[in-house]
Amino acid sequence: MSQAVYQQLLEVMQKRGGAYAGLDVPEFFEMVEEMFNPDEAEVNNAMPRGPFTADTMAETMEKGRDAVEKVLESMANKGLCMAYKADDVQYYMSARFMPGILEFQFMAGTTTDRDKKIAKLIHAYEAVYDAKTPVKEGSFPLTRVITVDKTIETGNKIHTYDQVQTYIDNNDIIAVSECYCRHAALLRGEESHGMPNDVCMQLGAGAQFAIERLGARKLNKQEARELLDRAEDAGLIHMSQNSAEGIGFICNCDRWDCSPVTNALRHSKPGLYFNSGFDPLINADECTACETCIDRCPPEAMVLGEDDVPVINFDLCFGCAVCATGCPSEAITMTNKPEYVAPPGTAKEMIAALKASKA
Repeated sequence: MSQAVYQQLLEVMQKRGGAYAGLDVPEFFEMVEEMFNPDEAEVNNAMPRGPFTADTMAETMEKGRDAVEKVLESMANKGLCMAYKADDVQYYMSARFMPGILEFQFMAGTTTDRDKKIAKLIHAYEAVYDAKTPVKEGSFPLTRVITVDKTIETGNKIHTYDQVQTYIDNNDIIAVSECYCRHAALLRGEESHGMPNDVCMQLGAGAQFAIERLGARKLNKQEARELLDRAEDAGLIHMSQNSAEGIGFICNCDRWDCSPVTNALRHSKPGLYFNSGFDPLINADECTACETCIDRCPPEAMVLGEDDVPVINFDLCFGCAVCATGCPSEAITMTNKPEYVAPPGTAKEMIAALKASKA
């Protein structure tokens, strides 16, 4: 029975979609058999789309309510599904691998032996998945960069979706947790690059779930702003889903471990796939050729030119402003990128754009 339930789990996760949706390789089964016990896998496979209660799941599975609820509670606390309350009713929702289950595993920042084992199993599966899944050039990106708005040159057009402060102002519940990517690398015993880990931000309902179930910490708006400032100082990239509204998270990514960045760098022109809509502009008169911007640039899009002024490869540049925030002479500002296509208004429109690009 257990072998069959994991085979069905593969098919279920493939249908749910998202990154690392499901690949029929030994690494997949090694990973899910550690993460899901057979009862959890069976409940996962029976989950409908959208919110549901323990009562409806018990009816669907023709099992006792208490037993089903016990499994659902265990799954929510392990980050294998989502959960929230509305009008004192407990609801659950299925989750994709990414964004979702794989990230939920390490939000608490714990370092148990099981954490280390899961981190290695996830990494092995992701490595095989990436090797067997070719990059789809020209596909619509599901993530985008949010530039550091204080570096934007006066006179440029700035939309509300270009400002991280917009998302702080629009959400009363804000949480911070460990960066899944960097914490997973730590658990695997890999080299640390000195970047802060406790800077992964969740917003709204996702934040409440992370606080109640995944060990995240609640922030007030001032603490959230200070967190983003700290990420900017460290040279991390603000990143979220590629829509103007309905943003549920702001990640702060590095160039070494964070999958949105490393996956973007698999493209031949990553700066066209993963971008903020802004380009860096260098004031040659103010530049001291210290090369700080070159060292900080996540996609390594800058080199020192013949005139001792950095030259930018815009096919690589993310428009993240990491160069501008680190420039000691303030010689770099951000300007509107020519012919940049604005992000879709909603998550639904974002998915429609993805489907259209595949067609």
